[in-house]
Amino acid sequence: MPSEDAAPLLDVDQILADPGVRIVVCCGAGGVGKTTTAAALALRAAEHHGRRTVVLTIDPARRLAQSLGLTELDNTPRQVKGIDVEDSGGELHAMMLDMKRTFDDVVLQHTDPAKAAEIFANPFYQAMSSTFAGTQEYMAMEKLGQLHARGEWDLIVVDTPPSRSALDFLDAPARLSRFLDGRMLRLLLAPARSGGRSMFSLVTASFGMFSKVVQKVLGAQLLTDLSGFVAALDSMFGGFRQRAEQTYRILQAGETAFLLVATPEPDAVREAAYFAGRLREERMPLAGLVLNRVHRLAAPELDAEQSRVAAERLTDLGGHEATADVLRAHAALARQAVREQQVAARFTEAFPAVPAVSVTAQPADVHDVDGLRTIGAAISRP
Repeated sequence: MPSEDAAPLLDVDQILADPGVRIVVCCGAGGVGKTTTAAALALRAAEHHGRRTVVLTIDPARRLAQSLGLTELDNTPRQVKGIDVEDSGGELHAMMLDMKRTFDDVVLQHTDPAKAAEIFANPFYQAMSSTFAGTQEYMAMEKLGQLHARGEWDLIVVDTPPSRSALDFLDAPARLSRFLDGRMLRLLLAPARSGGRSMFSLVTASFGMFSKVVQKVLGAQLLTDLSGFVAALDSMFGGFRQRAEQTYRILQAGETAFLLVATPEPDAVREAAYFAGRLREERMPLAGLVLNRVHRLAAPELDAEQSRVAAERLTDLGGHEATADVLRAHAALARQAVREQQVAARFTEAFPAVPAVSVTAQPADVHDVDGLRTIGAAISRP
């Protein structure tokens, strides 16, 4: 039977206490407890290690705000009151990424007010800043870069977006660059740069027959909106790429620690393995694996088969149904524990040097600071 102790033990407290670690990125598939893990780590860093910490979440369900006793979270860090930092001297701040607000702030920072107003009014920008594929992941990177540049925090804990794939967080800057460098965009940008004539005339002169096809497919108004959007953002394109590259370098530096978060389910562990491989390829610092919602046995010396046989004997004897039911429940839990160990072993066999820690499944969802403390203690003292 695979052992969950096959991997070296992850010392989370060592990471949180290290002044050289300024960023902790929690990543993994959706629904594995990234938000709770990120909040628990940030709280522990503030309370136990005296660090001025901010946790950035991208959780649309706002569970983090509720857990921290805040009425709401927005794009500005809010200090969490009522936590135990009197002895440590730490602070905890929390914020939730507002994708459109972050995009708007980037525009305001890198253009003059007149051009910013033009961009904000463009229908294509309004759609892209709210719903464009990859925008949320890119803006998470953008916000991380902003927080890091401000230098106000001892530690930044990032809860990555609930994407279809955990790799979307790392791939977003490259996807945006491909979009900005795409052939269609360059064709639209070339006439927009020339100036002095109507958009329709520019498009017609530059594209010829191609423009007629594009107008037929997209419609003249949409083509005008798109070309206007490209023209307005032209001066910002290099800035997007430069900031993405800067943040990428920060993620490769020793001041960053990636923590993979998974549950002992095949899809979640597979996603964690993909991400671990990608981090290794990109030379990004993988600190370890947090395996959430692991089921443990109160009587591990009693295996599933022994429990099943004992339950059947008691049933045959009669008068011991309550005990037999307990044994059956134990047998089911023992089988589940074995399955979970087998699934977890797929990761540890592929990445035997990656430290790991298992967090026992909780009887109820975490909904307050005490619950976050329990999770933080479970991660740090397995």
